[in-house]
Amino acid sequence: MKLRSFATTLGLAVTLIAGLSAPARAARGITIKGSDTMVILGQRWAEAYMGASPGAIIQVTGGGSGTGIAALINGTTDICQSSRAMKDDERKKLRDRYQTLGTEIPVARDGLSIYLHESNTVKSLTIPQLREIYTGVITNWKAVGGLDAPITLYSRENNSGTYVYFKDHVLLGRDYSARCQTLPGTAAVVNAVARDPNGIGYGGAAYAAGVRECGVQKATGGPAVLPTEATIRDGTYPITRFLYFYTRTRPAGDVKKFVDWVLSADGQALATKVGYFPVR
Repeated sequence: MKLRSFATTLGLAVTLIAGLSAPARAARGITIKGSDTMVILGQRWAEAYMGASPGAIIQVTGGGSGTGIAALINGTTDICQSSRAMKDDERKKLRDRYQTLGTEIPVARDGLSIYLHESNTVKSLTIPQLREIYTGVITNWKAVGGLDAPITLYSRENNSGTYVYFKDHVLLGRDYSARCQTLPGTAAVVNAVARDPNGIGYGGAAYAAGVRECGVQKATGGPAVLPTEATIRDGTYPITRFLYFYTRTRPAGDVKKFVDWVLSADGQALATKVGYFPVR
């Protein structure tokens, strides 16, 4: 899957302002913070909603899912965008501060692509092979049917929901190899792999421009599946996930109106246009 041409610098604030004064923005605006994977999607949703809702003000910033969840707990954002589910200790902090466990709202589906350089001869990898590559057991492409060359590992930073999801669901909680290079944002991972014939990375399927997506097998002998709309929606692609909004309490007022629009046919169609998939 390729990201439709909505280029932006991930990890930096994307502020969308509809022209009201600062006091009006503070009084009436909605703040959204979190996942870098979702920041472009959040931006497009905000732009479309503001265009259809005169007077609506929405500010979207990235920084990572963990950063967004921390902002939700600290009361500095209305909505957290997260590419992973909240952890138990994060929910406990919400409960201790607000007497609530928060509200989880799945808003889109995504697949985690495995990025390879376009010259890489490896066509598919199993989940166990990916686990051994990213934990440092397999260090040469020859071990998985490729050329005799060292594998260069690229990953997201540990405040990223993508980093956590990959660790939990692919590495099964094991530590990443010390050789793994962590980068600030999916775009940085894609750019690194695109320049490195021996590189491997992972990230949202919508961002895989300039690299080759590797087929993924659940186990040896199983079918190699690429992340497509069909395989992500039906769950046959092995690394498929939901993307979430989190709020401290059940959405109300302007926040509820925006969330309802995101889950509407128009909002879900826009998610597909950007490169993600409807939640239902």
